[in-house]
Amino acid sequence: IPERKVGISQLNPKFLPTAHPFSTSFFCLSILLHLLSPLPACNDLVASSRDGKPSALVQVSVIDPRKQHVICHGCTEIVEASKDPLFLTGVTFPSDYPACPETLVKLTVFDAKDKNQEPVTLFFLKMEGYQATRKRLVFPRRSSDGVSTAGTVVVSRLKMGEMEEADIDYISTEKTSHKVGKSRSKEEKQESLLFKNPICKVYRFQTADSKWMLVREQMEECTLSFSVPKQLLSLYIQEDTSRVQDLRELGELSPHWDNLRKEVMTRYGGIISSYQETLTELDKITGHSFKPSCCKAQKSLEFVPINLHTQRMRVTCPRKTDASYDIVTAGAPAAHFQGFKCGGLHRLLSRYEAEKKSTAYQCIYYSPEHTAKAQEVLGTVDLLQPLIVSLADQLLQAAQEHSSPGLQDALKNLSDKTEQFVHTLKDELVKSALLALHAARPGYGLPGHSPTTSINESGTVCNNVEGSQTTARGEGGPLKHQDSIPHHKEYDEEEWDRVWASVAKRLNCVIAMVDQLREEDNSKPEPVPEQQLADVITSHNPGDWREQLHPLVTKLKDCVTEVVEKAKRAMTFVLLQEAACSLPQGFHLQQRRDVVFSQALATLACGFVMRLYAGMQDKGFLRQLHQVGLVAQFESLLSTYSEEIGMLEDMEVGIADLQKVVFQITEAQTDDLGDLEPLVRGRRDHFTVQVPLPRLVFQVLPEEIREGKPLRVFPVLFNVGINEQQTIAERFGDISLQERINQRNFEILEAYFKLLSEKVPTECLPCFQTQTDIKELLETLGQNVVTKKRKNVEILWIAGTICRRLNGIRFTSCKSAKDRTSMSVTLEQCALLRDEHQLSKDFFIRALDCMRSRLNQGDLGQWEDPEAGAVTQNKPASRHFYPIALLLVSSHLLVVWLILSLVFLLAKYQ
Repeated sequence: IPERKVGISQLNPKFLPTAHPFSTSFFCLSILLHLLSPLPACNDLVASSRDGKPSALVQVSVIDPRKQHVICHGCTEIVEASKDPLFLTGVTFPSDYPACPETLVKLTVFDAKDKNQEPVTLFFLKMEGYQATRKRLVFPRRSSDGVSTAGTVVVSRLKMGEMEEADIDYISTEKTSHKVGKSRSKEEKQESLLFKNPICKVYRFQTADSKWMLVREQMEECTLSFSVPKQLLSLYIQEDTSRVQDLRELGELSPHWDNLRKEVMTRYGGIISSYQETLTELDKITGHSFKPSCCKAQKSLEFVPINLHTQRMRVTCPRKTDASYDIVTAGAPAAHFQGFKCGGLHRLLSRYEAEKKSTAYQCIYYSPEHTAKAQEVLGTVDLLQPLIVSLADQLLQAAQEHSSPGLQDALKNLSDKTEQFVHTLKDELVKSALLALHAARPGYGLPGHSPTTSINESGTVCNNVEGSQTTARGEGGPLKHQDSIPHHKEYDEEEWDRVWASVAKRLNCVIAMVDQLREEDNSKPEPVPEQQLADVITSHNPGDWREQLHPLVTKLKDCVTEVVEKAKRAMTFVLLQEAACSLPQGFHLQQRRDVVFSQALATLACGFVMRLYAGMQDKGFLRQLHQVGLVAQFESLLSTYSEEIGMLEDMEVGIADLQKVVFQITEAQTDDLGDLEPLVRGRRDHFTVQVPLPRLVFQVLPEEIREGKPLRVFPVLFNVGINEQQTIAERFGDISLQERINQRNFEILEAYFKLLSEKVPTECLPCFQTQTDIKELLETLGQNVVTKKRKNVEILWIAGTICRRLNGIRFTSCKSAKDRTSMSVTLEQCALLRDEHQLSKDFFIRALDCMRSRLNQGDLGQWEDPEAGAVTQNKPASRHFYPIALLLVSSHLLVVWLILSLVFLLAKYQ
């Protein structure tokens, strides 16, 4: 094939699509390149440098003869100053790679030391021929003139789960993961619908016993980055619209309260309009599955998490089963569009509560606990009312079928829900809010104005049923199902007490009637004297059970409806006070909190789905999931300096708000993407994320999960700043925010482990090579969070280890989930290879450099950051992100920078 000289600037650094996510069974071509010297005539690589030792790397390009252009597919790392370099980085071609039989693979060897030197070797290989050949091919490396030989290139073709056969003892090719791939094919098919645009990198590293392991990294985008925020926006709009309608239904108010109501409704209308515009803009976006950091301050994308990606590292080792390690990376959940000039959510909420008390003269002040209680009452009432109505209908259905067992079961369920309903309404907040609402009516305090009661509680009698109930109590015999239901005589004769107690009395009538019907049914087979039978007929009219229960059940449902209306008006009035006392700051804070929570929930949902798919075959994990729940450990690398303080304050509140989220596994109707996408339900005080699974997968789950049991998640946040700004904060600033966050979340993690130890045996937890007891790790973590130590990264290391040992979900965040996050993730992956897979000490730094190298994802001389769009020309990726020379003088530079900053601030505010 005639050589076509293509310069570096002509190559198109385009990444082609790879296989479906997390696949373990598809055929993957992994080209692992290493230069050897098998013949004496070509044992040295030709280099133009004085020392004669080139810094070589190999670039792999694809040539499609039909399109007549070269696409740069990937390249190895740079091996410096070696005539016989051994490359650890491979290039992957998935099974669905868009190649035809004429497609050519071009391998080019460069000397990175001499940037002006043209590539000295070019050779081509047909894709079809390469797939059919043996696993190792040897090619001579020729100079650009095609005459002289400058070495030999050996190309090895590998599948995941096997290693090449060479002079060194590699992993046996018989050890594959074919069985694992078959058993997980259903989960992987669904994963491919939620995780898209994968980027794969393959490495080989040497173990301590001179064996070789194969490591495969796969990073992907998650469609939940956009779907969860859009669903939340719809729920926010629905909830605020309902709140406006509730405010309208408060009825006539005095001029002062009516003006406040109109102003609050106007504010709600502005939020609804803003959210609708944002939702419309999000619906227009197609083709993207993540938000880059350059768009973090864009208003239309403020609900979307920054750089949300999943990363899975799969390791194939000799004498050990395959292992996978997952982590989710995302930018810190924060309101970047609104800015951090006045701080983040934690500081703003504290200041807001103090200011709200000072403006309480305009309205009635309710504490945050009262406001949260009002929202809880509204949510509980909205949930229980339809349940009570439905259970009452089931009771009538059982009565119509003349089923005594069915009648008993329906009555038990109805009693339980009604008892919960009454217990919710007994709160003093409801009573005081009704009195305050009454005082806000027009004409309050005028002569002749007095409260009215719509229900005549004192005259509620159940005819002979009530009489028999009183007689039974007078004789000392307890009535079945009545002991837990409050009776009106036990409460004060006040309006609200009579109102909610009337629900219990109506239920008592139903209970008494059901008991008499069941006693009558049980007494039929036995001989009954004529006089006793006459008494029964006299005290209870014969006929159909449904006809006799229907009037009592109807009165119960009507009573419940009227009580719900009163309670909703009372709690709506409480929320009106809260909104009126906080205009307009409260609404701005609510919007900020909505934004931060949306980013946090999308990140959590992504991690939960990824962890669920990975543990679908693990019975111990599933048992832990439904009995206790999962811990979600968020690792933050934000500094406690400047704007990042506000980001950390936002993130703290956003992660804490995830405690009101539960997950639920449901059965999908079909296997289409629309039916397999997680759904978000609920309102601001409580959300449920429903995760549909295909029918065949759903049926093998434990019964508790299939019945829809809520699955809890315990979010914990640990933060340690690691950049130069954190150095300034630790020397001259305040790090109490970081210390408080770590201490509080350590207590949450410790309480979770205590709960897990009580309910789940240790056999359900994963096994690791490091046998350190979790209790010892917790003790060490507790000591570190209270120790005054600069940049104590041990906190993050130990917390991450505990999370993996507890089957938890790992998240790593910084400002934009780029430099600091990638440094942390790659270091953690290499540490896992060292601790769990015996990575050789000599290969640790090289493995770290390979994972951090950006040359593997594009052209070697001109690589483009796909996330930031910054282009660095003719500069190979450095081994480390921070120059050593800068680190040596960093302390002096910090002092100089601090002095200049103080001078600038003094000049600015003088």
